[in-house]
Amino acid sequence: MTRIGLTLFLLSVLIVVAVSLLGEPGAATLTWLGWQVNTTAAAGVLIIGLMALAATVFWRTLIWILAAPERTRKAGAETRRRQGRELLTRGFLAAAAGDGAEARRLAQRAADFADEAPQLTRLLAAQAAEAAGDRVAARTAYSGMLGIPDMRLAAHRGLMQTALAMADRAEALRHAAAAFALDGAGPWAWRALLEARLESGDWAGALRLVQEALGRKIVSPAIAERARAALQAASAAGLESAAPSAPVDERAIDFAQAAAKASPDFTPAAVIAARLLTAAGRSARAVPLIEAAWRARPHPALWLAWRDLRTDETPRERARRLGELAALRPADRESRILAVEQALIVGDLAGAREAAAALESEPTTRRLAALHARVAIPSGRADEARAWIIRGADAPAEADWSDIDASGRAFPYDAADWARVVASYAETGQLIHPRLERREPILGDLPQAPAGYEASAPFVTHPFIAAVESGEPLPPIVDDSDFGDALQAVGGEAAPPSNRGFRALGARAKGR
Repeated sequence: MTRIGLTLFLLSVLIVVAVSLLGEPGAATLTWLGWQVNTTAAAGVLIIGLMALAATVFWRTLIWILAAPERTRKAGAETRRRQGRELLTRGFLAAAAGDGAEARRLAQRAADFADEAPQLTRLLAAQAAEAAGDRVAARTAYSGMLGIPDMRLAAHRGLMQTALAMADRAEALRHAAAAFALDGAGPWAWRALLEARLESGDWAGALRLVQEALGRKIVSPAIAERARAALQAASAAGLESAAPSAPVDERAIDFAQAAAKASPDFTPAAVIAARLLTAAGRSARAVPLIEAAWRARPHPALWLAWRDLRTDETPRERARRLGELAALRPADRESRILAVEQALIVGDLAGAREAAAALESEPTTRRLAALHARVAIPSGRADEARAWIIRGADAPAEADWSDIDASGRAFPYDAADWARVVASYAETGQLIHPRLERREPILGDLPQAPAGYEASAPFVTHPFIAAVESGEPLPPIVDDSDFGDALQAVGGEAAPPSNRGFRALGARAKGR
């Protein structure tokens, strides 16, 4: 209003100036209570404007004085809000930093401002008690939050974590289930319930849980699809191992096929499906499953399953079939390894050496070192084979190769292993390798020293051995007729695979 009065006054001044410039000031007469005032029109306009401005200022001043108590009250409330926000902020930071004593002190001070932010004050009190290690107080604080609708999810989560800290798993699952039943439940409640189902081996219950979470949009479709595929594979594996000598369970076949089709990159599903279908005499139905899995993620268990689809073929026919699988992703490392296996199956030593040479740029693993040794042994190259065997002594194992046990069975997991595989694959889309972590025996891929080997050349002076011991690149390879004679003396075949023999040879070589 003051601005309006000033505007009118300035407008009046402009009018007076304009009238004065025109030379026609005009006349104005005011009569009031016996008084008569005669003046010019311009002066009259100015007087009226000044009186209006004075009235406006007086009115605004009166309003300001009358509003002073309300203004003071609002200022005090704003100060309380500011102090409350500061205390809450500092309290939550202290709780997050693990300073329980400071967090509780700030929570008690913030309680004086509970009328400003009651929900945050309760939450800070609970988290401060957690940070201080007072689980009883934390449980009491969280329990008090259950009566506030907007805080129930947070309360159930806090109570679940408190129960877990107190080793009360049943209570923790009860709160997770209660939170999962509420609208707006987060993924944490679903994961807690899923982990419980997995630990108990309840694959069917876990499948229902995944489907419900997907319908309520608690988890993304990608996570739900991966979890469903892994759970179906675990169900198939469980049915298969429950009665290994009984006829194939059709439910296991259905589970494995559904899993392989849903997630071709989940290798265990395709391998289990191929194994079950082959045992049921329907190996042809496994062909597209293995092909799709190989295109998605080549894995040695896949080509072993592919190899075992038929047992009535000649070596040349088998090599041709393996070549068809490798051709699906010819540039992949597993396909290049498979090319070496093809050549060894048909006895094409030149082809095997050429295919193995394409792998020399790959990092050396025990499996690759053994593969190079297997190529060198039938070629009569004793010292090259010995060098590769020694090089593989300290080489790391391959994660994918560890999924195959010493008998050649792929993914021989128990329920606990499957629980970990399912949880990891659902969250990340990657396979873990429990057998590698436990350092369990794997399929024998390490040849023993060839027969007549030690007489083939002086050990320490041979360039291959010297290169291995010094870490330098391997020198050019020359034929070793002594080893060829020794190999023929034992029938032209290498000794059977043995990791123990390999390690003994490596230890003996390093001891010289």
